[in-house]
Amino acid sequence: MIPRYAREQMVSIWSPETKFRIWFEIEAHATDALAELGVVPKDAAKIVWEKGKNAKFDVARIDEIEREVKHDVIAFLTHLSEIVGPEARFVHQGMTSSDVLDTCLNVQLARAADLLIADTDALLAALKKRAFEFKKTPTIGRSHGIHAEPTTFGVKLAAFYAEFERARARLVTARAEIATCAISGAVGTFANIDPRVEEHVAKAMGLSVEPVSTQVIPRDRHAAYFAALGVVASSLERLAVEIRHLQRTEVLEAEEYFSPGQKGSSAMPHKRNPVLTENVTGLARMVRAYVLPAMENVALWHERDISHSSVERYIGPDATITLDFALARMTGVMEKLVVYPERMQANLDKTQGLVHSQRVLLALTQAGIAREDAYRLVQKNAMRTWNGEGPLLDLLKADAEISGKIAPEKLSAMFDLDYHLKQVDTIFKRVFGQA
Repeated sequence: MIPRYAREQMVSIWSPETKFRIWFEIEAHATDALAELGVVPKDAAKIVWEKGKNAKFDVARIDEIEREVKHDVIAFLTHLSEIVGPEARFVHQGMTSSDVLDTCLNVQLARAADLLIADTDALLAALKKRAFEFKKTPTIGRSHGIHAEPTTFGVKLAAFYAEFERARARLVTARAEIATCAISGAVGTFANIDPRVEEHVAKAMGLSVEPVSTQVIPRDRHAAYFAALGVVASSLERLAVEIRHLQRTEVLEAEEYFSPGQKGSSAMPHKRNPVLTENVTGLARMVRAYVLPAMENVALWHERDISHSSVERYIGPDATITLDFALARMTGVMEKLVVYPERMQANLDKTQGLVHSQRVLLALTQAGIAREDAYRLVQKNAMRTWNGEGPLLDLLKADAEISGKIAPEKLSAMFDLDYHLKQVDTIFKRVFGQA
């Protein structure tokens, strides 16, 4: 985790203090359940809660113990016994370390997903607001980076809104899949602990019961979780790249807000660079980089090994903290994005009517010309426009093969920009439920 790209609320989920607090809650809830089953004294379970619920677990002390015992959960339990006293001997009855570690990790991942879902909601709100603001603002659509046909800037943003609605749904699904609990003992057979303890802990921690845990919670759940994060990051990059392209000097249809006093270059005072969206592009690469290790963690040996452990200590905090920051950064970009409708119109006009070529092509086929012949006629004149010989409409009117099939006034009508925008309301209704 790099502080430059981290926000406090997400970072706190992964702090040692939060982790040890969750460990305590898992152990204490399990002790409660064991007490109800008559396995441990109820008074002992009560004392564990009373002495532990407000305790400040000493991270340095736990680290000190771990350096000696070489085991993190044992180090924690030893420290807990220093706080609780003799009754601590009833803690962790019939449990194994993974019961604590895996359940805690899933609590953290579920909490992280809650923040990421909230982040996505904020981005969706920004996209929706700007989409309606520029709903009917004409701009050129591009394929292969080349002018294609007209669209609106609002439709562009509506497409991203729809994509991030899908992103939100993926995060919700990922949260539901990861939020499971395992308190099943050494190889998941409940030999030394009653399954009702697991049910109690799961309910208390807001989780569901893992159907079969072989000492560990199956890592396909985690792989799906991090894969979902990777897809969301890719969507962020797509939006970031769009803004970066639109900010290029030759295009300049939109740009990141450039605040008073901001500097774009140490050498060139004139520069205003798309640094925020470039940053998001880089962060997206990092989030995706954590997906493959999560996939490779699925294939553990037999009931378990710990090859996944070191990986998850990295990717759990780093992937969620990075995506949280990237989502918030992109929300800020969209809220403050500077848009230039006049430049959009100027770029639309730059190709002198070429964007209407398909409509002429279709009209010629309707007038009885074979499609290949119609394509040849329109393309011939389009290439002349590309070569600077005049606007496409003028060249089409002067072409006897075309004007003999379509009257000049009908040709002119085919160059109406509004024709391309007539279904914008339909698109908005599909995306937002309102036109």
